[in-house]
Amino acid sequence: MWRRIKNALDFAEYLKANEMIYTGIHCEIHYKDKCACYIYFDASCKFHSPWSIWTEGDYDSEHDDVSISECMKEIAQANVWHCLRCGNPCSPGKRAVIFGKEFENVCNAIMMFRNPDGETLECVKKLVDMRKNDILKNIKCPE
Repeated sequence: MWRRIKNALDFAEYLKANEMIYTGIHCEIHYKDKCACYIYFDASCKFHSPWSIWTEGDYDSEHDDVSISECMKEIAQANVWHCLRCGNPCSPGKRAVIFGKEFENVCNAIMMFRNPDGETLECVKKLVDMRKNDILKNIKCPE
């Protein structure tokens, strides 16, 4: 139990250090007014687990500015979240390539990590770093 709390606090500190803000809307974490990931807390554990993180972004290849190990690729691929036909815009799912491996019927929130352990949490941070870098690349400077 203590390890779960420590991991959740560690992720909260990571978000704060990276200027990411919990919006409270659809469990979104924003960076520069763009969704970087989603986080959900459920003390009752009726939904998924005490806490879960969903990723947002494009993970079809590695990014030059964020190094991803083979182990992290395996963790990411093992946590691909498939569409449950919930009625959101992603229904009935899409095709996605996650670090070279193709998946069908993938939800808009590409990966979900339930109650991540320390190693998985480090992978999630790298994935969020990739999303953060994509957001920065797409910010248009005023002319």
